[in-house]
Amino acid sequence: MTATRPDPWTDALAAARLLMIDREGLKGAIVRAQPGAARDAWLDALRACAPQDAPLRRAPAHIDDERLLGGLDLAATLAAGRPVASRGLLAESAGGVVLLAMAERCPAATGARIAQAMDGAHPRFVLVALDEGLEAEERAPDILAERVAFHVDLDGVRAHAAPQMGDDDIRLAQVRLAHMPPANEALIESICAAAAAFGVGSTRAVLFTLRAARAAAVAAGRDTVEERDLALAARLVLAPRARVAPAEPEAQAPPPDDDPAQTPEASANAESAADRLVEAVQSALPADFLAQFLEARAERRVEARSRGAGAAARSARRGRPLGARAGTLRTGDRLDLVATLRAAAPWQPLRQRESDVEARVLVRREDFRVRRFVQRLESTTIVVVDASGSAALQRLAEAKGAVETLLADAYVSRARVALIAFRNTSAELLLPPTRSLSRAKRSLAALPGGGATPLATAIDHAAMLAQSERAKGRTPLIVMLTDGRGNVGRDGEAGRAGAESDALAAARVVRAAGFASVFIDTSPRRRPGAEDIAREMGAAYAPLPFVDAGAVADVVRIHAPTRR
Repeated sequence: MTATRPDPWTDALAAARLLMIDREGLKGAIVRAQPGAARDAWLDALRACAPQDAPLRRAPAHIDDERLLGGLDLAATLAAGRPVASRGLLAESAGGVVLLAMAERCPAATGARIAQAMDGAHPRFVLVALDEGLEAEERAPDILAERVAFHVDLDGVRAHAAPQMGDDDIRLAQVRLAHMPPANEALIESICAAAAAFGVGSTRAVLFTLRAARAAAVAAGRDTVEERDLALAARLVLAPRARVAPAEPEAQAPPPDDDPAQTPEASANAESAADRLVEAVQSALPADFLAQFLEARAERRVEARSRGAGAAARSARRGRPLGARAGTLRTGDRLDLVATLRAAAPWQPLRQRESDVEARVLVRREDFRVRRFVQRLESTTIVVVDASGSAALQRLAEAKGAVETLLADAYVSRARVALIAFRNTSAELLLPPTRSLSRAKRSLAALPGGGATPLATAIDHAAMLAQSERAKGRTPLIVMLTDGRGNVGRDGEAGRAGAESDALAAARVVRAAGFASVFIDTSPRRRPGAEDIAREMGAAYAPLPFVDAGAVADVVRIHAPTRR
């Protein structure tokens, strides 16, 4: 019999509380959620449990090694004539919390360096990785996920008032934890059995579960671990790591009579505790968790083979070299030593006369030259489909086939794809940016047809999504699939004249923002109005009255940022 499903918000708060009680043992948490009220409330609860003087540092996903770990302060060293070290962010966070923002975009190398610091003899910080990924393959680095106890998923969770612990309560619980007796073998065996039942092979997960159970006990004012403490720990640690459904229990032969260390009563008690632990983990799992895991694993295999590339972007760390420029090292740029010395060389006679320091070369901050690189960004194709009556219902099926071909082409290049449909008085985001072709096909199959044409609203919606993708470091491409005959304005009022004026205004916003775009005209005959909108968007215009699927894909391949 499966236990009653627990309240996810109460468990999430419990994770924050236990993390602050046993910071050294539980090490951190991955919080998967979009920015919003639930994530802010969870972080507030974490801060309430942390010591008042504990530092809290926010680390961007692409933080450079010098800022993260510290190093040689070159400017101060040259000025002082002796090595001057700079402290890294991890050292500044001693005794506090490191918030890793947008952890799903954290490079593997940065994750490895943070993990190495966490594995040190005396880890001095708690890691909270904020994962804002929309898809299963968008996640924090596995090397960090393995080293933190809790994986908290707040997507769809509603924050509500719940009892919390303050700093004084946390310190009292830490004192109790320090004097708590060691766990007995039966408790450890039950945790190992439950972990094996769900395919969790990590020894860290077993240790995290044990430490979380002990922290839960002292948080409740108890000196020994009870079944409810163990159930909470299993839900928080084992459930997010589950990989298989537990098998039905089988009858096992009793232990030999000559085994004094394992009596039948002790064996039955251990098995009973393990069974109840399995039920606790099952209560925290979604009904289709196994199917979700298998689909995510298959997509991660494809993701590992290739990634979609977008437009070129300047980078401080990697890519094709572009030469050197003046700059500082605080932003993580790499010093070009030869260019720096070349810039300082003409000033040496003057500096030698003015300086009291004996040095062969006097280098000042203004001489620094840093390297520049260019690399390809990931791309997102935003497909905007006209599902209104003017798009001709009898040809909507052909349009769906064309869009499906476009989605498949983007899937092959591992670009993200988003789908917006517009009809009546609104535009709807049917599919957020994703690499999942199966999800895209399902959204497309359910696309209805008929109604008015809110073209301006659709263009506005696409521009906002493109801006969001650009802010995440991706290159957006807007693909409009419509006949361009708008008849509903931005305010929802019907009228062709006002609708066309609004559509032109919305198109100018796209051009001003510099978004790459393609306007595919699906009307039976080429129309000046559609061309006007495409021109105001700065879009490539392609009249395809019969919406041939292959032709649509060819047009997008020609004008996509990856092919420029």
